[in-house]
Amino acid sequence: MLISLRIENFALIDRLDLDFGPSLNVFTGETGAGKSIILDAIDAVLGGKVDRRSIRTGATRAILEATFELDSSSAKWLGEQEIEPIDGNLAVCSREIHATSGALRTRSRLNGILVNRQLMEQLRDRLVEITAQGQTVHLGQETLQREWLDLYGGKKLTEARSTITKAWIEASTAKTALKHRRQSEQQRLQRLDLLQYQVRELSEANIEDSEELAHLEQESIRLGHIVELQQQSYKVHQALYQNDGDTASAADLLSKAEVILSDMTVYDVQLQPILEMVSDALAQATEASRQISSYGEQLEADPERLEEVEDRIRELKQICRKYGPLKEAIAYYQGIQNELNELLEGGESMEALELAYQTALDQLKEACSHLTILRCEAALKLETHLVAELKPLAMEKVQFQVAISRCSPTSSGADQIAFCFSPNPGEPLQPLGAIASGGEMSRFLLAIKACFSQIESAGTLIFDEIDAGVSGRVAGAIAKKLHQLSDKHQVLCVTHQPLIAAMADCHFRVNKMTIAAEQNIDEAANSNSQPGERTVVRVVGLNSQQRREELAQLASGRSATEAIAFAESLLVEAAGLRQIQSAKP
Repeated sequence: MLISLRIENFALIDRLDLDFGPSLNVFTGETGAGKSIILDAIDAVLGGKVDRRSIRTGATRAILEATFELDSSSAKWLGEQEIEPIDGNLAVCSREIHATSGALRTRSRLNGILVNRQLMEQLRDRLVEITAQGQTVHLGQETLQREWLDLYGGKKLTEARSTITKAWIEASTAKTALKHRRQSEQQRLQRLDLLQYQVRELSEANIEDSEELAHLEQESIRLGHIVELQQQSYKVHQALYQNDGDTASAADLLSKAEVILSDMTVYDVQLQPILEMVSDALAQATEASRQISSYGEQLEADPERLEEVEDRIRELKQICRKYGPLKEAIAYYQGIQNELNELLEGGESMEALELAYQTALDQLKEACSHLTILRCEAALKLETHLVAELKPLAMEKVQFQVAISRCSPTSSGADQIAFCFSPNPGEPLQPLGAIASGGEMSRFLLAIKACFSQIESAGTLIFDEIDAGVSGRVAGAIAKKLHQLSDKHQVLCVTHQPLIAAMADCHFRVNKMTIAAEQNIDEAANSNSQPGERTVVRVVGLNSQQRREELAQLASGRSATEAIAFAESLLVEAAGLRQIQSAKP
């Protein structure tokens, strides 16, 4: 329940503090007086859309604050969000709207804690339900009618809807998987052929060592120069150890140097290290000559091996041209082997995917059939209940039917819902949006709200000119229905009908008036405009005498004796109706 509302610099309102009653609260005033601004402020403080026009001209910041009394369910939900209610059952919602040169910024708090818009909107659904002007236009939408029917069906129907949503997701997923498999089957087979050829080619190439090509190229060079290597090794042997010509070998020269140094060390021991080095050099030259001689003797021409090596080099170079350097070709070979295995396995077979889709589709259809049964049961109850709510609204002969026809399964079921309506005897039932007048739509909407009053969680119902397009006896019937709703809900209503205003437990008059700009010091300080007149909205709670005068104005536009008498009669009648209503069990 909305306890109080504080507004600063919002639209045409400079400052306003309102306290509301628990039952029927009515706002009256001339057309354009700003009554809807109050409802806009309630919507905005609970996360509704705002724009620059929401901030009063000349100001840079608007402040909205609403205090609600929570029921046990809402208080528990608030605790689950880790926000403790104030005094056990109060929620203080506030929103600041800042206008800067570049953008519009808003900041919302709940019991002093900064919260995001999504959380505030979730709380809004628990606290209020706003029926704005023009909403009756949407009554003919089948989607909205289906949602109403499902909500009226209660927990069983809601759970059945959840089951269908899950079944729809599973069926859609299975259908998509099957569709993709069918589309990709040709591509899969083409890829399979390519990979099989490449795997076979690389397997036959037997590539394992990334350095094999380099080693083979070195071996090819050696095998191609056997004769040169033999000749050169013989020359090295001669130069090191045994030279048949006139020139002494390195070993001969080192041996001669060794003898001389050995004699010299007899006279100077400091030459001993040099002697050792020459001796080591002689030993190394001798060993090198032995090894090069052995190497030359082992060299043997092998044309067959040379051909084999060159064939292998050509094969590996062909592989490298197609698949990159040998190291990359080996890595690619390993990768396509895994891909080939996956393609050969193929995941689930086409038959398995088709079976999975058909199974999911059958489960969806079964869930849809169950939902249809529940909807038919709810439709019969809603038809009876709604007609009972419409008859007191000057629609004694009304006919109403919820038409349910089958359609293809969707996430909402396999039912097409249409509210069919006939306000006049002898006329056939037709879709609600095609036949109902504006006044009939208003009454239908109010009757729907009455049907849902037992199951809706929102504690405050807000109606913005629900009486549009009606007058006289119908307005009186709407007044009674609004008061009936106020037994279980707090109701806020903007109206132009004296019959409805007379039923109010709290009556507010909204006026638009002009004041001197200097009267609003804060705005004058923030504005570059020159002092002058400003328009503001004022809201006043009316006492008994003021209500008589206001009802008289609504009834006739003047405070004549007859109008006052009429207003008094309305108040007396309303008091009697409230007494009768309160006496009902």
